[in-house]
Amino acid sequence: MENSNEQQPKADAVVETTNTQSNTNKNTNSNTNEKPNDKPKGKTVPAKKKPPVSGNGWTNDTKKAFEINEKIHRDRLNPHNKLNLKTNASIKVTPLGGLGEIGGNMMVIETDKSAIIIDVGMSFPDDSMHGVDILIPDFTYLRQIRSKLVGICITHAHEDHIGAMPYFFKEIQIPIYGSPLPLEMIGSKFDEHKMKHHRSYFRAVQKRKPIRIGDFEVEWMHITHSIIDCSSLAITCEAGTIIHTGDFKIDHTPIDNYPTDFHRFAHYGEKGVLALLSDSTNSHGDGFTKTERTVGPTFDRIFSEASKNRIIMSTFSSNLHRVAQAIDRGIAQGRKVCVIGRSMEKNIDVAINMGYLKYKKADFIDAHEVNKYPDSQILIVTTGSQGEPMSALFRMSIHEHRHIKIKPGDQIVLSAKAIPGNEGSVSEIINQLLKAGAKVAYQNYPDIHVSGHASREEQKLILRLVKPKFFLPIHGEYNHVLRHSETGISCGVLERNIHILSDGEQVEINPKYMKKVKTVKTGKVYIDNQRNRKIANDVVLDRQTMANEGFVMIVAQVSISERKVSAPARVTSYGLVDVKSEKYFAKEIEDILDNHLAHVKEGILESTKALEDDIRKVVRKHCVRKYRKYPMIVPTIIAQ
Repeated sequence: MENSNEQQPKADAVVETTNTQSNTNKNTNSNTNEKPNDKPKGKTVPAKKKPPVSGNGWTNDTKKAFEINEKIHRDRLNPHNKLNLKTNASIKVTPLGGLGEIGGNMMVIETDKSAIIIDVGMSFPDDSMHGVDILIPDFTYLRQIRSKLVGICITHAHEDHIGAMPYFFKEIQIPIYGSPLPLEMIGSKFDEHKMKHHRSYFRAVQKRKPIRIGDFEVEWMHITHSIIDCSSLAITCEAGTIIHTGDFKIDHTPIDNYPTDFHRFAHYGEKGVLALLSDSTNSHGDGFTKTERTVGPTFDRIFSEASKNRIIMSTFSSNLHRVAQAIDRGIAQGRKVCVIGRSMEKNIDVAINMGYLKYKKADFIDAHEVNKYPDSQILIVTTGSQGEPMSALFRMSIHEHRHIKIKPGDQIVLSAKAIPGNEGSVSEIINQLLKAGAKVAYQNYPDIHVSGHASREEQKLILRLVKPKFFLPIHGEYNHVLRHSETGISCGVLERNIHILSDGEQVEINPKYMKKVKTVKTGKVYIDNQRNRKIANDVVLDRQTMANEGFVMIVAQVSISERKVSAPARVTSYGLVDVKSEKYFAKEIEDILDNHLAHVKEGILESTKALEDDIRKVVRKHCVRKYRKYPMIVPTIIAQ
């Protein structure tokens, strides 16, 4: 309701006002005792067609108010007017892993003088990579810009973000910035690799406090995910601010009661964000991802139904909030907790020692003590939710674990979803557990697992808070980032300001433009985790060839002068022909050798290596023509 003492402006004159507080107060005071028919005091000016806007932020012209508010909306949503469009500075973004795949996340952010690395993660091999335990990114480009590297910024402690750190640090040592849990997890890896002295490079950061790293000012902003102590990064340089979300979901009721720090995202959104790099892993998910607390009631139900039996819970070893929910319910039932599995034991020890989890030592027992207690007093927390053949749960299921064997009545809780590609392994371990007489709680409980990644509505929330000019969806396969880009368009980002990256593709960003600069060398390096060593590419290719195409070994004595095989050749094949056809196949190869030696060029006979290469080609052609296979062929020629 309008102030009754407020004078209405006359049609032929208005009071001149300004936006300053002093003038507003002066005019307000001068009008306080005026009657409606009094002439307004102060300097008058010719009447204007548009009614004035009050210094208090209102006008009695509703049409004018609509126009003003519409402009306010446009201004607050327009990222362009908050950026320095006059600067020539730019920033380059180069993903070395994490695009077109799930895992192996690694990215380089650089200016002309400085470069930082965001995460150094690993990924898992497929079935064709025989003898390979993990994959790490190719560090070739980082070697090329070694002089510019000023630091590594870690978002969180999942293996696909820190798993390759020991292998990187064996080549290049630079400061590592991150919150306490990720650094301690990396330190544990350094200890395993006998690199404990490299802990001196750790820089444990304070969240909400920007830190100067080379040309950059980096702030760690708290965000929720499926592991404790996750962060998004606000990276500011002369060109502007880039927000890197890391992996995230928006959990308003997390187990530790530390929700996402929306205020910091909004703070940078109001200042103006040059580009947003956001997690796309769950971009096909509708609505909101469920809170981690959803799993608790499911555990309550399962634990109450199995009150007289052993309970064996398996989940990702890094999902400490999930583990904590199971341990809390086990302790409430009077159960002793036994943790089995190297990674699970290590992660829980680190979390307890750091203070993230708060349990007493008396609550836990060792594996060899399990049989001393009744089944109703035992909770086993273990690894193996993905059906890994060497995991503790798998070995329990086939009675090969040293201390624990699955028996009838055991309640198994698989609180995890199969990672794409692991469905067969998970199915196999479930079958083994059921054969052993156990009950398995898995997909028959809809809330036994919740994702740690944002669904579309949460992705929209980040987009609206940040209001970036440019948008680069990251983390996920092509279909994930493409779907996320569509979400970005629906949230007001111009289609021309969105770019779908691929590993090795370098993009340069300036407040006025975003363009592809070049493609750098990238790829995967194979690692044998049993020896913590790299495996050469040709070794893996040879293994694939032998597994898929077979193997042929030929040992023959050759008379150079007579141009023939001087004694029966010894031919051995694996994976190409069956045992019954072995002799016939050997005779085929001998005939090929005799025919080839009779017609081979003179110069080739002078070199045993050249002759072996020539025979390899001839035998391969025969195998392709007759057996439709490209076996590995190893000829050994003894020339006489």
